[in-house]
Amino acid sequence: MDHSATMQRMYDLINAGDIAGFATSLSDDFVEHEELPGLEPTKEGVQAFFHMLRAAFPDLRMEVEDLIVSERRAVARVRASGTHDGGEFLDLPATGKRFDVQLIDIMGFGDDGLVSEHWGVLDQLGMLQQLGAIPAGPPA
Repeated sequence: MDHSATMQRMYDLINAGDIAGFATSLSDDFVEHEELPGLEPTKEGVQAFFHMLRAAFPDLRMEVEDLIVSERRAVARVRASGTHDGGEFLDLPATGKRFDVQLIDIMGFGDDGLVSEHWGVLDQLGMLQQLGAIPAGPPA
């Protein structure tokens, strides 16, 4: 199975706002290992998260910069960006500001080729600083 094609398709569907299409790549017993405050670590919880994200950032883009694939896992380094001109995000009213950060996604695949697990790391501090929710510190 071509896990790299599955990964790219998932990002393309998120970019297009097709969260239901994105979810077809997730197994019914999918487990989210990244904490999503207020959401269940399930297929349904991840769908709710992306609906919320797309509502807050209607122009959300996730562009794969690197992709490493093995038999059971795929790891992507992704640049995520968007403008906060939709709804509220994490109790923050729309700011009209853009964010542009990197994230790492690790997907585990089942024998059926569907994504059964996800681990992720997102530069949340950078994102919240760019949106003006947290003051930026002095340059390093």
